[in-house]
Amino acid sequence: MKNITDIKVVLFDKKAPDNEITAKLHGLKELTFIGYDDEKDLEGKIRELQNKGRRSKEVLILKEFLGRFFQHCPGSPGVICCNYRVINTCFNCFYNCAYCFLNSYLNAFGVVQFTNTENIFKEIDAFLDGADRELIYRIGSGEFTDSLMMDEVSGIGKKLIERYSARPNVMIELKTKSDNIGHLLQIKNMGNAVLAWSLSTERNVSEYEMDSATVYARINAARKACDAGYNLAFHFDPIIIYDRWEDDYKNLIGELFAGIDPGKVVWISMGCFRYSPGFKDVIRNKFPDEDMTAQEMFPGIDGKFRYLKNKRVDIYKKMKGYINCFTEKPFLYLCMESGDVWETVFNRRYSSSEMLEKDFSAHLKKNFTLEGNIK
Repeated sequence: MKNITDIKVVLFDKKAPDNEITAKLHGLKELTFIGYDDEKDLEGKIRELQNKGRRSKEVLILKEFLGRFFQHCPGSPGVICCNYRVINTCFNCFYNCAYCFLNSYLNAFGVVQFTNTENIFKEIDAFLDGADRELIYRIGSGEFTDSLMMDEVSGIGKKLIERYSARPNVMIELKTKSDNIGHLLQIKNMGNAVLAWSLSTERNVSEYEMDSATVYARINAARKACDAGYNLAFHFDPIIIYDRWEDDYKNLIGELFAGIDPGKVVWISMGCFRYSPGFKDVIRNKFPDEDMTAQEMFPGIDGKFRYLKNKRVDIYKKMKGYINCFTEKPFLYLCMESGDVWETVFNRRYSSSEMLEKDFSAHLKKNFTLEGNIK
């Protein structure tokens, strides 16, 4: 698994004052620091590194983020979204997942760590001050990066957990494909924090999630998090099928629940592999041996290519059955699916994302007594 020690070069803004992230990076060995004056100079420095053969994920770029740190998950038109709230802390990650939508940003170079992260808390606080106190808000940082790949340096995850530990209607979710949780295990005030893992079969992880932790390392980390008192969540997304996928996913779920308390798992998501028009060529160009796109797939209501509806329904029903053999306590939900698929799988039709969010919130209140006094 790649981690912060695989970074070779740090590009930093000469005009920006040193901060906590910069100070911690200076404590690491064998890092080359290169300053830049402005965006044009940064582009030139990047070209120089590319000409010298530096790989994108060997370069960490420190810069301020001028956009919104906190927003709704962008979702997808025409499908039901769980109304997750997203924090933008970084762009790109150390891992090399073949299906990742970030591969479509062909001109992106380097892992960009935002340095003005104090604004994250201002934006979240402003939202919560006017939010519905009857809803449980799930807030996470894993949309454009991996939440924990270098959190021991950025410190963002730890700060989020501690800052919102006393908020009864906030659940901070840190989602990862790493086992990098050691620095979080001694936090005393966890509140409603959730440590979450993206999971797939050993075959899929080895073929399509290069440089990430093995699935067994992720499960072992989840066990440690469970023992430390954290709430857990798991994301089977994307589910990628192949010959005998059913056996492998069934065994994976059995392995997962063999060592953790099912009562600590607050939610589990499922979503089948999907991609936007044109992305198939991007995948095949970068990963010529991939066979994810060899399955029969057709565009859905949002234009994204998916397995046929009856195939997706069959996949979700089987996965639901495997999970329910061990527990029915977590909120089990679909990612980016239409209301009719929801109805066929769960016998519950959602006409809006807000309707799903209310059900999600009610389930958490009913089934979990959490440190933030959600009852």
